[in-house]
Amino acid sequence: MDTMNIALPEAMKQFVQDRVSEGGYSSVSEYIRELIRADQRRKAEERIDALLLEGLDSGAAVPVTPEYWDEKKRKLTERRGKATRPR
Repeated sequence: MDTMNIALPEAMKQFVQDRVSEGGYSSVSEYIRELIRADQRRKAEERIDALLLEGLDSGAAVPVTPEYWDEKKRKLTERRGKATRPR
């Protein structure tokens, strides 16, 4: 694992140390890694939200029935077959 050094004002340093003590973290590094993981999750959720909104704005609603999924699977299987055939 690589090391990264950061500079913090005294008040922030104390806050981090308090969070480590109160939060049951074994180290400052563990606390920082958890903050980064939470930020990564938030970023992924923002991307999903954007894609969902894009989908909602993409056109008229389509009824999703078992037949719809059967046809979707058929088309995807056909497309995948074409992509994997030697030329």
